[in-house]
Amino acid sequence: MAFNNTIVWLDHTKAQVIHFDKDASDTESFKTHSSHPHPHQKHGDNHVNGDDNTLFHKDIANALTDSQQILVVGPSEEKKVFVTYLTEKMPAIAAKIKAVETVDHPSEGQLLAYAREHFVSSGGMR
Repeated sequence: MAFNNTIVWLDHTKAQVIHFDKDASDTESFKTHSSHPHPHQKHGDNHVNGDDNTLFHKDIANALTDSQQILVVGPSEEKKVFVTYLTEKMPAIAAKIKAVETVDHPSEGQLLAYAREHFVSSGGMR
């Protein structure tokens, strides 16, 4: 089943991608390729190491190729790093991002409800 709407929740170690419509959904999960599960703190770097981060972001981006509108959320700065990656490397996917918002650590059900409400209230549920 093809879904037009997608929410991406991510932090520096994992991501959850939920493709959905008003009645159904499909979830994919991703983990960073980093061998270091905690963020690096040296030199102001607050996300995983560059190459590992790129692979992580590429995996998530590949899950978004069929999405028509995307909401990116998460508790930290990693969501902004991911959006920057998309803007620079995959601008066609970046153009489908409708919003980037801070969301703590919701359950899958809470995340899906949040995404549906977001797209309905913005008039964009497809």
